[in-house]
Amino acid sequence: MGKRIKGGYFITFEGAEGSGKSTQIRFAVRLLKRKGYPVVLLREPGGTAAGEAVRKILLDRKLHRMKVETELLLYLAARAELVRQKIEPALRQGKVVVLDRYEDSTLAYQGFGGGLPLRVIRSLSRFTRGHFVPQLTFLLDVGSREGLRRSGRRDRVEQKPVSFHERVRKGFLQLARREPRRFVVLSSREPIARVRKKVEEVLSARL
Repeated sequence: MGKRIKGGYFITFEGAEGSGKSTQIRFAVRLLKRKGYPVVLLREPGGTAAGEAVRKILLDRKLHRMKVETELLLYLAARAELVRQKIEPALRQGKVVVLDRYEDSTLAYQGFGGGLPLRVIRSLSRFTRGHFVPQLTFLLDVGSREGLRRSGRRDRVEQKPVSFHERVRKGFLQLARREPRRFVVLSSREPIARVRKKVEEVLSARL
């Protein structure tokens, strides 16, 4: 579990393509703001000038032959900027950080999906993000084919084979089983309102 820093709280949302993360993130941020919490919403890769530039590279369909090792290092470079420029200052100021993707996505996509050793990813990621680990992670789970149908397969990652996305989904679920106190797994097959209600219940209980 991540540790609270001077009243700050760190929440991440994870999930495969088309899982409905964006919808639930918007709801969670609105809810937290209504309750009076100072909220910082960020995304990976992105959130900083360097991170947004890296994002364009990683999602560029013309770069479909990019090696998974290159992917990993680019994601970590963007994360280093985000942690030091945005996440660390916000948590030290007592704010609630809501982040769209983080280390679990790296493990799922470049590890389970891309085949890189998890121990290597964890080691490099610890160096990159330091001790800034989320205290709560919502995992939006959706079947791979259904998720890709919803997403429209627009960017470089979404265009990867279905078999890749199936490995990613299994990876996310395996990570959640290993850390049941941090993860809350929500099925995207449920109506949006029902998922939203569960998010609200969890946030109210944790905060």
